[in-house]
Amino acid sequence: MTSSSTHIWRLLKWGRILARHGALRGIERDPNTPAPVRRLVRLARLGTRQPTQPRYADAFQAIGPAAIKLGQTLATRPDLVGDVAAQDLLRLQDQLPAVPFAVIRRAIEASLGRPLEVLFASIDEEPVGAASIAQVHRAVTPDGRIVAVKVLRPGVEEDFARAIDTYQWAAAQLEGMSTEARRLRPRLTIETFKRWTARELNFMREAASASELAEAMTAEPDFVIPGIDWQRSSAKVLTIEWIDGVKLNDRAALTAAGYDTARLARILIDGFLRQAIAEGFFHADLHQGNLFALPGNRIAAIDFGIMGRIDRRARMWLAEILYGLITGNYRRVAEIHFEAGYVPSHHSVEEFATALRAVGEPMRGLPVKDMSIGNMLDGLFSITRDFDMVTQPHLLLLQKTMVMVEGVATALDPDINLWETAAPFVREWIRTELGPEAAVADRLILDLRTLIGLPDLVRRIEARYPAPGGEPPAPPLAQIELVRFGGGWRYAVTAVLSAVAAVVATVAALR
Repeated sequence: MTSSSTHIWRLLKWGRILARHGALRGIERDPNTPAPVRRLVRLARLGTRQPTQPRYADAFQAIGPAAIKLGQTLATRPDLVGDVAAQDLLRLQDQLPAVPFAVIRRAIEASLGRPLEVLFASIDEEPVGAASIAQVHRAVTPDGRIVAVKVLRPGVEEDFARAIDTYQWAAAQLEGMSTEARRLRPRLTIETFKRWTARELNFMREAASASELAEAMTAEPDFVIPGIDWQRSSAKVLTIEWIDGVKLNDRAALTAAGYDTARLARILIDGFLRQAIAEGFFHADLHQGNLFALPGNRIAAIDFGIMGRIDRRARMWLAEILYGLITGNYRRVAEIHFEAGYVPSHHSVEEFATALRAVGEPMRGLPVKDMSIGNMLDGLFSITRDFDMVTQPHLLLLQKTMVMVEGVATALDPDINLWETAAPFVREWIRTELGPEAAVADRLILDLRTLIGLPDLVRRIEARYPAPGGEPPAPPLAQIELVRFGGGWRYAVTAVLSAVAAVVATVAALR
């Protein structure tokens, strides 16, 4: 077990780097920063020369691979690090010097258990990209397919394990120092980071995420997910279909190649909505470097290490919240926050509705194309402190991804009307999930599950209340005696008929 002194030494060493980039200034000035943390920050910056404008991304880049990934996580937490820091951390590009190919060769052969010449007909020794966790090489399989081979950097797992150990220790200390720190849930942030890292460090998990997303996106054929070469993949090596396209951040190349950038923007939005709203499983790192334009005005995504997941109930709440903010139904939006448990019950629904009005009303007079989803969500999360709202990491990850998608789409088509583009999809989804048909379907599914569970219920009842002549029964429950006519089969028939009657009544009531 790592000692506290080791954790403090690591934090001071990292703190010196952060201080030299001016990245600790906001923490020191924030009145909510606990006094022990403020003292540690002052010690870390002692004798340093700081830039006028903090360079958060550069600081995390200088610390190393684990810090780069932590910075990308913190970019989703403006409530924890502040809007300015979160925005700057979005610049993080985890580019590092390449590992020598001899080391990469040994890593591939050790992980896949076969000589490189057997696995690939050829492989480029110069990587096409070298990041904090892995580097990628272009290769050709023996059957002639062009693939990208992603190889885990040797030693990176140990480096991340040490860093995460200290992050967890620091988060636990911070939560014990103040109520505000507990509300922001830094330990949960580090736990989320740990889960993301575990997925990114295990390429079979990333391959599975890409495969699952490909199945979910069959309804959007213009949004392409590359195929996995499972026979040449392992926990430390990922072989995936090579994407030969133009990066979406190269607008000049897109124009020269004749791409319809407005169409690409619509495809991107539709693809993201399909993932986040309809499927509840979305690519959470959709920046321009991970998106390519393909012939036929299609889009392909790569790098599936960071994925987000939202359950159906949370998606319905989110849809209602967004719809309520757009239409000005602030009372309903406030009620949803209380129903979802986002706001503690001791607060006033009316007061919260008024705070929401302050977020929504400034946007309602704007042209639709000037209404920013990202700005709306930023405003929504800015009132969390006043109402003791507990942080919801899955929604913050979604917020970050929505802002990212919005930025890429508007770069492709500055005149795109995001709400009009998204409206048909969102409207249909809300009707499907919240309309009368959905209510009938939900009730039928619930009743069907009840019917399926009846045989097991009857067996448990028979075991508890055997037929006459058997073992003396335990004292009967009044509820059971009310419906029990003699044998278990009669109970079963009665229960089945009751369930069927409930289904019929539900359908009749919803007509």
